Amino acid sequence: LVRKTLSFSKKLENHIGAIWYFINHYNALLRL
Repeated sequence: LVRKTLSFSKKLENHIGAIWYFINHYNALLRL
């Protein structure tokens, strides 16, 4: 159970990181 939760939180972290990357990339495009 603990291992499953760990892998899930890791997946969530990667997902949030991808969203932040997308938002920052989009903002950079808007600044141009």
